[in-house]
Amino acid sequence: LFARGLNFGIDFNGGTLIEVQKISGNADVSEMRSRLGQLDLGNIQLQEFGKKTDLLIRVEQLSKEEGAQQAIISKISEVVEIDHKIRRIEVVGPKVSAELIKKGIIAVISAVVSVLIYIWFRFEWQFGIGAIFALVHDSIITIGVFSLLQLEFNLSIIAALLTIVGYSLNDTVVIYDRIREELRKYKKMPIVDLINQALNLTLSRTLMTSITTLLALISLYLFGGEVIKGFTFAMIWGVLIGTYSSIFIASPILIGLNIKRDWSKNDNE
Repeated sequence: LFARGLNFGIDFNGGTLIEVQKISGNADVSEMRSRLGQLDLGNIQLQEFGKKTDLLIRVEQLSKEEGAQQAIISKISEVVEIDHKIRRIEVVGPKVSAELIKKGIIAVISAVVSVLIYIWFRFEWQFGIGAIFALVHDSIITIGVFSLLQLEFNLSIIAALLTIVGYSLNDTVVIYDRIREELRKYKKMPIVDLINQALNLTLSRTLMTSITTLLALISLYLFGGEVIKGFTFAMIWGVLIGTYSSIFIASPILIGLNIKRDWSKNDNE
């Protein structure tokens, strides 16, 4: 992440995004690039988008003046509409993009802090720390994959990160509930064995929930269209990471944090 950075989309960089569809035949990226290059609009990126007839045109923010982006859209439209149909136009100014970056960071941090407070009150502080380690891990690994593969990072990915935090927390809370029950029930069982037993008892539920979710997400990824592909990829990766972090990160951390047993119950072997 620190070496390669993120491939920020229009949401965070500012600029114009135009989705077009060839009226007849397949779209020609090189021919369209040649056409738009004559307009002298700075850095213009083109890529195939879903079907072979569709193209995605991205134009960087050239000026902060009001109406500058609208002028760019007009110029591009004149060239494109000769043999293409414009399907979607998105414009994000530099002030808006800076605001979105700020609010996106605040949203993720707020979600993680809220989780810490919730777990702390529901369980013990050790459980809260364990859950936060797992959630931060899930978020960083997901962002890292987008950096490694240079996939577009936009607002929908922030939404996916927040969804992943909620999904991973759900798994973690189920496992923590069982660990707490075992702590009350078995007073003399070694902590390592007790946590291992709790994980085994919840493993089938955890895996079945994740597999069911993945089936829906994979269907969305394959058939949901290009617009939500980034979101569904982040969700698929996040579910995989969130499942294993609940088992192999959130739970073992409790051992190092010396969780306390609930002595208010009767002792059992």
